Amino acid sequence: MKTKYIAAGLMAFVLSSCKDFLVVVPETALSSATFFSKEADFQQAVNAAYAPLRQMFNERAWVLEEMHSDNTYYGRNTLYGAVDATENVADFAVPTANGVTANDNVLVQYRLNYQIIARANQILTTIDAVNFGADSKNNLKGQAQFLRAFAYFDLIRLFGKVPLHLTPVTSREDAASPLATADQVYAQIEKDATDASKGLLNKAKQEAGRATSGAAKTLLANLYITQKKWAQAETVLKDVVANDGYMLMPDYNNAFSFTATNKNNQESIFEIQYMEGSAGYNGNQMYRFMPSPITAAELQPFTGTSNAQPTSQESNNIPTPDLIAAYETGDKRKDISIGYVTLSQSLRDNKVYPYIKKYVRPHSLHNNTGQNWPVYRYAEVLLFLAEALNEQGKTADAATYLNQVRARAGLAATTATSQATMREAIFKERRVELAFENKRWFDLTRTGRVKEIIGAYGAKVKANPLDYYFPKGAVPPPNAFTVLDDYYGLPAVEAALTPNF
Repeated sequence: MKTKYIAAGLMAFVLSSCKDFLVVVPETALSSATFFSKEADFQQAVNAAYAPLRQMFNERAWVLEEMHSDNTYYGRNTLYGAVDATENVADFAVPTANGVTANDNVLVQYRLNYQIIARANQILTTIDAVNFGADSKNNLKGQAQFLRAFAYFDLIRLFGKVPLHLTPVTSREDAASPLATADQVYAQIEKDATDASKGLLNKAKQEAGRATSGAAKTLLANLYITQKKWAQAETVLKDVVANDGYMLMPDYNNAFSFTATNKNNQESIFEIQYMEGSAGYNGNQMYRFMPSPITAAELQPFTGTSNAQPTSQESNNIPTPDLIAAYETGDKRKDISIGYVTLSQSLRDNKVYPYIKKYVRPHSLHNNTGQNWPVYRYAEVLLFLAEALNEQGKTADAATYLNQVRARAGLAATTATSQATMREAIFKERRVELAFENKRWFDLTRTGRVKEIIGAYGAKVKANPLDYYFPKGAVPPPNAFTVLDDYYGLPAVEAALTPNF
């Protein structure tokens, strides 16, 4: 999408309508009654519905969905002081009582998702009443349906039960909606994603960066995989493979964008759009992930900037020894995904840290980057399809799709031949292929392996803190790895506004 159009400030255009019995609409003030009158209005409103995704994926999704797993951890800086909200997530120690938590990461992710939903609802409840071209209307409507489905899918996988709003909230009473069950939310996601797949344009015709029919079908397949509806997932995924024009980039490194190039490439199904510069559309994930304290001289080779500056904050999303060991010998993805840096000011005796390399791209401005964030790639479609086939007993067919992913990584064909060994092979392949793309936590929950895998991982962290980036003498807190639930508590601040949490 053209980044210049996507601005969070457009929220002003989706103000709720009046409900007085005698309504006089000021023609000089923007409201839903005066704004939604032509195609251009809906184009701007759809752009605004995308906008919360930038903050979500820059700041919070990786905390809740990647660092809350055995893939990444935080690097404790005892001189900096505790950052409890983030460390509690990494430590599986999020304080929760009566189904709610005060953790700020949870609150912000929850609210950003509902911002998307609120904006999509405003579009979907008004667009049919305005007359303009059917093709454009279907495409705009499809984007709103996709975004609403995407937001609800994130919410239901994080929380298990959430309010289901499908129309604009016009009063505080309306906002206090009962919690819907997972099945109710899943049904709405399925409907929205299915409808979106019919109205959206194919990747070849869609404006770069916007949701496509292939993105909607991939989201739908992800839903079916989560629900273990394997046959339905197979049908949708084979449609994507046959008809949507995606392909694996020959070089794994080129599956990911640079700060100004290689965006929305042929492997990309959906990615969050960022743009370096002063317009406010930039990200800075690589700075959030870079181990610290790091000097300007140590940082500059990674950024390429002329004004590199030292950082001293906590280190987040640091690849774990467990993930590093998961790569097979000869796997090309390992050196593309993970690098190492020596921090001269570190309090650790071993001052060498791994870092997430796949998002480290040269750019011009310190703490201001433009590379996009991958949400769905064609590699995941192939792995989804392998999983759907294997779970139906079609293990030999599953190997065909798994091996396409392995071949690009420079690996031999899988040796798995039984359903059980193939299931484990796909699970392990997803871990290394999709590392640092916010997939691991959801893979653990949907397969029912949180307590098994995180329990063992936590025991290793507590037994060997030096191996997990703690300075000598520092240890995890006493409550580390004590909250091994599949879902986060709902945000306590929101609970104060509703009797339903």
